[in-house]
Amino acid sequence: MTMDPIDLSRLKLSDLDLRPSKVDSQMLGRPWQPGGSLAKFVHSLPRVLAADDLRAAADAVVRARRAGRPVILAMGAHVIKVGLNPLIIDAMEAGVLTGLAFNGAGVIHDTEMALAGRTSEDVAEALADGSFGTARQTGEFINRAVAAAPQDGLGRAVGRALLQAAPACVQVSLLAAACRLDIPATVHVSIGADIIHMHPSFDGAATGQASHADFRLFTAQVARLKGGVYFNVGSAVMLPEVFLKALSAARNLGHEVKDFTTVNLDMIRHYRPLTNVVTRPVLTGGRGLCITGHHEINLPLLLAMIKEGLAA
Repeated sequence: MTMDPIDLSRLKLSDLDLRPSKVDSQMLGRPWQPGGSLAKFVHSLPRVLAADDLRAAADAVVRARRAGRPVILAMGAHVIKVGLNPLIIDAMEAGVLTGLAFNGAGVIHDTEMALAGRTSEDVAEALADGSFGTARQTGEFINRAVAAAPQDGLGRAVGRALLQAAPACVQVSLLAAACRLDIPATVHVSIGADIIHMHPSFDGAATGQASHADFRLFTAQVARLKGGVYFNVGSAVMLPEVFLKALSAARNLGHEVKDFTTVNLDMIRHYRPLTNVVTRPVLTGGRGLCITGHHEINLPLLLAMIKEGLAA
């Protein structure tokens, strides 16, 4: 079959001056000048897409804290493994963060950093001979702390135990800092998913009781989230699911949880964070933001922007 090329001579043309455009010259980035400040660098970023979302996230935290509203940081363990504990502790001490939430791996890596000053074993190598996840001190310390006071919640129990034991690197522990500052730090576990669950010292009943106590404490924080900010950093499944249930429970109990900002930070975009953090929770009012990139770059930048904003 033969076909002639279409005749474009009668194509209807529009006027560039009248056509709506998404980008204009006022939104363009500006070249960096050596010796400038962080504020000038942020101002130099283009006013489009993720750069605008980064500014919006920082501004939302500044507004929330000036208004006395909560800022909750929920985080996967990778945030700890890329060296961000000192920055998060600084944000807690400065009154920027009012609550932390971890998955089960988070408490493990945080505790190991406090006990030994190092964490994150080579899983592939250790799995070959079955030694993966068997570090005695990690399991015994966490499991003993939880079994001693499960009614206090997992995060509080381990944080208090770390403060009392005062190991050499306790100053870099998020759980110890949260306990010292009396900031809620909750841990939400899936039994069988963490290395300490296979240790002889593990008490499933105590862990379940402690994690449920933390869920109730977390829900109490979510109930006060109106006007605040909720961050999900590096948790693809566990914490987005916990957040959605806590939000539903809080609203069911009569709390008006709306008009807040949610921010998801991760290296790739996952279904559950986009749906359960960025989209669904703010359908009744508020704004959801998604910023994609490495935690060790984006989170320090965002925390620095927040510090600058609060100091202005």
